[in-house]
Amino acid sequence: MSTHDAAAIRHLKRSIADGKHWYIALLEAIALWTLAEETYAGRHYRYLISGQAFDWLLLAERLSADIGNLIPEEERIELLFGRPPIELSSDEFKALIGDEKYQAHLNYFYGITVEQALHLAVEMEIEKERIGHRRQRGDIFERIYGFREPVLLERFRREAGYPQSDSITLAELNEFTYWLFKYRVENCDSSRLASDTRKALRQLKELQLSPTSSGRKSGQKAARPSPSA
Repeated sequence: MSTHDAAAIRHLKRSIADGKHWYIALLEAIALWTLAEETYAGRHYRYLISGQAFDWLLLAERLSADIGNLIPEEERIELLFGRPPIELSSDEFKALIGDEKYQAHLNYFYGITVEQALHLAVEMEIEKERIGHRRQRGDIFERIYGFREPVLLERFRREAGYPQSDSITLAELNEFTYWLFKYRVENCDSSRLASDTRKALRQLKELQLSPTSSGRKSGQKAARPSPSA
């Protein structure tokens, strides 16, 4: 752990001890954090996906685990499921975690959370077609990207220099999802891109997720190799 990151944890503990609300102190500590990934307590954490997309809730999970009973456990769990104890505006959230991390957080939200929501929305469309006995036009990935998932996953791993495998870690799955988002942006026409994004955002609205509430829990159920620890 770097000196800056140790200072972030000290700031978090000291601020809570001085009476600041733990959620505000946590966001301030996130602003001070510098590591993109680390191994802590036997678990590997990757906070920054592809050098661009910041999973602030994963860092919040790790930091909150470091300060034990200083945070009410029920409130901590609620936060990790996208329900913070204090409702903040986008501007307030941005001011607390900093401009750079906020932009990277938006990259995560649109590049991973929204992309997962698009998968879920298309999966539900396919299910409706199945129930209605209508002819189905390919699987989730074919409909969105033009190729089946195994083909896309193989290409992603080849480009990233990762080994081909029957399993996938959560960190690699997030990176793959972000790669899919960029692939869609590069290969879809603007009208299709806008239509798919609106569809995904409607799905997120049904799940009651927003950029300042979550960024992780989209409910994706698309078939894929099983994530490993």
